[in-house]
Amino acid sequence: MSDLIDSPIEGENAPEFSVSEISGALKRTIEGAFGRVRVRGEVGRVMLARSGHLYFDIKDDRSVIAAVSWKGQVSRLSIMPEEGMEVIVTGKLTTFGSQSKYQINVDDVAVAGEGALMAMLEKRKKQLASEGLFDPERKRPLPYLPEIIGVVTSPSGAVIRDILHRLRDRFPRKVLIWPVAVQGEQCAPQVANAIKGFNDMTPGGAMPRPDLLIVARGGGSIEDLWGFNEEIVARAAAASDIPLISAVGHETDTTLIDFVSDQRAPTPTAAAEMAVPVRLDLLGWTEEQGARLTRALADGLSRRDQRLRDLSRALPRAEALLQSPRQRLDTVSETLPRALRAGVQHRQVRLSEVSGSMRASTLQRMIDGRREALGRRTDRLRPEALRQENKRRQDKLNDLIRRMTEAGDRRLDTQKERLANLDRMRETLGYQATLKRGYAVVRGDGAVVTGTKQARAATEIEIEFADGRFTPGGKPAPRKTTPPKEPPTQGSLF
Repeated sequence: MSDLIDSPIEGENAPEFSVSEISGALKRTIEGAFGRVRVRGEVGRVMLARSGHLYFDIKDDRSVIAAVSWKGQVSRLSIMPEEGMEVIVTGKLTTFGSQSKYQINVDDVAVAGEGALMAMLEKRKKQLASEGLFDPERKRPLPYLPEIIGVVTSPSGAVIRDILHRLRDRFPRKVLIWPVAVQGEQCAPQVANAIKGFNDMTPGGAMPRPDLLIVARGGGSIEDLWGFNEEIVARAAAASDIPLISAVGHETDTTLIDFVSDQRAPTPTAAAEMAVPVRLDLLGWTEEQGARLTRALADGLSRRDQRLRDLSRALPRAEALLQSPRQRLDTVSETLPRALRAGVQHRQVRLSEVSGSMRASTLQRMIDGRREALGRRTDRLRPEALRQENKRRQDKLNDLIRRMTEAGDRRLDTQKERLANLDRMRETLGYQATLKRGYAVVRGDGAVVTGTKQARAATEIEIEFADGRFTPGGKPAPRKTTPPKEPPTQGSLF
């Protein structure tokens, strides 16, 4: 058996190759024959390895080609392939000998046609909407008059000139410009970084953080505006703590940033108009409000002055108020000297009587007792004792007032309830209630008729029903109603 294997087969002169030699020959043949190619197809399985390399499939209805983009190439791709997307990939055809397959090393991915772009846009829109990034509750109001406005746009285009010109016409404000590419591969990452950079600024710092952001670009095709449809731009706009106005394209153009921004402007010029009010209009409104305030103050002062004059006319004159007190003062001043002299004489007589009957020891005891009593009263007249006594009496007075008020309210409620019960009883026992149940009152010549004899003798019969009186042969007279008397009111006890 071994002899058959070692000996060459008769008539066979083909050379022998190792597996690596065959694999290398195939690799050189494929790479030399094709070089760089452009392939159109649908993206199949997509896998981003931990190393940063991207692996995916390009397929049509009959075949599949494996594709790979190395880590350095992935960061430069303008479009990240997604499963189901129709794309045109550009790269170099090569082989992978370890798995005996050929593949394309992709360094550029482009969407195949506007229809595919719109399908991908719709898919991203649904994904972001499901996360709540489009909800109206997330949108914040724009500041009425921002101090600093940040603009994310190209520094060399007509857009920034239009924005600055409109701001200068309406209300000049400080503007910070973050230059970015507004189309191409670098558009999306630069715009996202600009929004994040403005938000990372320190309020009131050397480079103060803006109060409002405007992301602006002129019109263009869907491919030109595609950078503003990237997910990183939409998420950066949604995460912005600064209110943001989206002004990308013309009024008919729509991008993803329009849905997540706090306000969408149809044009960059309109964004500037949304950002600030018209200074002249604001000044006019301020002057009008100032004039209204002045008129209101003047009218209020005029009314109060007139009211004061009316009240002053109703008050009596000061001379009239002082006439009676002055007369009483004159009368008292005349009688006071005589009363003082009589009082002094009476006390002198009393002192003589008492001094004659008093001994020295008795007088001393009396003086000591009076001094002791005076000392006790002096203690009671100290400020702290007076304050405590006043507080005690004030508390007692407040308690009496509260109890009298509560008693008066209870008495008034009882009387009101009793009056209401009597009124209901009056209505129940009155004959009007009986009339409402279908009865009637018959009067003959003004008197109540209680029998047929009186009815025959009466010259004029009147019948009273619940809704009025009726005279046979005549028109019913309307019922006379008397307005209810208002219950007497009880004044305040105090």
